[in-house]
Amino acid sequence: MTFWDHLDELRSVLLKSLAAWVVGTIAAFLCKDWLFAFLMRPLGDRQLINIDVTAQFVTHVEVSLCIGFVVALPLIVWWLFGFVAPALYQEQKRCSVTFLLASVGLFVAGVALNYWLIFPLSFRFLSLYQVSPMVVNQISLSSYISLLLVLSVLMGLLFEVPVLTWLLYKLGILRREHLKRYRGHVFVAILVLAAVITPTGDPFTLMLVTIPVYLLYELSILIIS
Repeated sequence: MTFWDHLDELRSVLLKSLAAWVVGTIAAFLCKDWLFAFLMRPLGDRQLINIDVTAQFVTHVEVSLCIGFVVALPLIVWWLFGFVAPALYQEQKRCSVTFLLASVGLFVAGVALNYWLIFPLSFRFLSLYQVSPMVVNQISLSSYISLLLVLSVLMGLLFEVPVLTWLLYKLGILRREHLKRYRGHVFVAILVLAAVITPTGDPFTLMLVTIPVYLLYELSILIIS
């Protein structure tokens, strides 16, 4: 294939990916009741407020875009892999498939941990915390959804530590001895990173993010040989 043929194929992959995202977004938009019932489950018996006329519609669109991308992501990854696969050797293809499956699985695990444990505990702690009895917490819809989505993406990305470590090991950049030697440094680095990217900034959420990620680092030491 010529250079222009490759560009045409890449354009086709990008257009199909965009179409899959649009279809996923429309499907999520139409499933509003089920989708927001699921997202609001960590609220329990609490209620949210809305003070912006357009906030509910904008939030609906933003959430639909995020869910639509997640739904379309497996197809997008598959099409992109099909685009680059002809240039890979058989062993590289096998490693790439393992890498992709592990990455998706760990990302889903991170999001699930956030939804079922980290976010409910964080939200409960923050929504009940008061600097004074005179200050009443009234949580807005946009604040709730923003915190949920940001923490979900954050935990999904941080759960990629084992596959990133495995990739660096395969490339010869890391060795098991290095990972064991710098345990303390890595813990501090994860703590600082969590402090920077955790939206709430409170110590409770900070430790809920730091501890699972560090345990994944320890898992990384076990899985490489």
